[in-house]
Amino acid sequence: MVEFTNPAGFAPPLHRHLEEDEMFYVLEGQATFVCDGQLFHAEPGDFVLLPAGLPHSFRVTSDGPLRTLQITTPCGFEDFATAVGTPAAERRLPEPGPVDPAALGHAAALHAIELLGRPPTL
Repeated sequence: MVEFTNPAGFAPPLHRHLEEDEMFYVLEGQATFVCDGQLFHAEPGDFVLLPAGLPHSFRVTSDGPLRTLQITTPCGFEDFATAVGTPAAERRLPEPGPVDPAALGHAAALHAIELLGRPPTL
């Protein structure tokens, strides 16, 4: 389990986890999730389950950040996050930076995650 804060408008690529279920408990903000073609709006207090093997993503729809508890089971997603992230230089949400698609795809493949497409435009 990890606490994530994502900025307004953030959306990861459409992807699926081959080995783990991914869950979000929304603490603050709002997002629209897509899972296997179905849309779900989530706000504080909502719990979202994204089962292993199903294509999914989300987009932060609130004006401010989305803060969630993200849970994956079985464990291992933390290794992917470590591979693609960098430690924060200070305790604040960093400015978005460039993404290296080749490096992201390589890390995803090493951690049983398939990248399936661009972030949704929800």
